[in-house]
Amino acid sequence: MTGMLQNTLHQRGWIIFGVTVVILLAVDLVMHRGGEGTSKKSSYIWSGIWIAAGLLFGVAVFVMLGAERAEEYLAAYLMEKSLSLDNLFVFLIIFRSLSIPQQHQHKVLFWGILGALLFRAIFIFAGIAAINRFAWLSILFGMLLLYTAYRAAREDPATKSENSVVKWLSRFLPVTEDTEGGHWLLRRDGKRYITPLALALLAVELTDIMFAIDSVPAVFAVSRDPLVVYSSNIFAILGLRALYTALEHNLRNFPYLHYGLAGVLAFAGVKLIFEEWLAISPLLSVGLIIAIISASIIATPRGRRPVKNGAKPPGI
Repeated sequence: MTGMLQNTLHQRGWIIFGVTVVILLAVDLVMHRGGEGTSKKSSYIWSGIWIAAGLLFGVAVFVMLGAERAEEYLAAYLMEKSLSLDNLFVFLIIFRSLSIPQQHQHKVLFWGILGALLFRAIFIFAGIAAINRFAWLSILFGMLLLYTAYRAAREDPATKSENSVVKWLSRFLPVTEDTEGGHWLLRRDGKRYITPLALALLAVELTDIMFAIDSVPAVFAVSRDPLVVYSSNIFAILGLRALYTALEHNLRNFPYLHYGLAGVLAFAGVKLIFEEWLAISPLLSVGLIIAIISASIIATPRGRRPVKNGAKPPGI
């Protein structure tokens, strides 16, 4: 494939990706306007739509850029989708610690994830430029991922009852005790205050930035193509809002999931550090990621039963 043809196909890929995301975000915003469409059934449907969109874009990558790039895309998508499960626990803790009503949760997640599009772009394009110029950065990123994997294996997010970002922000920002109709800001006694809704949004954004520091280098282990890395990242995180609503009451029923996430991070770290000597194909990476996450889910004790809607899981 000549360089000019490859650039043309990449440009088409960016156009298809951009148009698809804009259309789906617009429809999602309209469908959930005013807190409507936040039922379990709706969340399952939207989870399916976002997953289907992500996989169909992988087919488009295959048609335009070939099998190797499509395999890289699938591996990157699965890796980011797996690692983003950590975000779901954070959403759970933030919303419950701030008593955010369910009808306002979609609003927070929509704008929070929308902001992630910008921050992920900055991390990804700066990271790819840096790692292409300084090859030794791949070793540094790999070591960072191994440390993060160690930390993830030791700290089960399901056991946390408060979010450190929320606690830190609350010390410096004037926050009201109620959301009062879903507003971001309120004026009382001549002073301007932020509502718990705005505090939740800030916490979601800052937490995603911290997660991106770990998850973006992990995707570099399977691809350095900007279109592949960014599109897989965005399709993976855009479905988090619906996935959270679908799994909200069942998140803590998988006590070994954090070991699976640690395993994915460790795999990416090893691959980055030894990429000059250890050749692992994108297709094999896909198989390993699926195997690691599946094992952590299958290992769930038989005594753990999914929590029924309306009931709080143990420890919350």
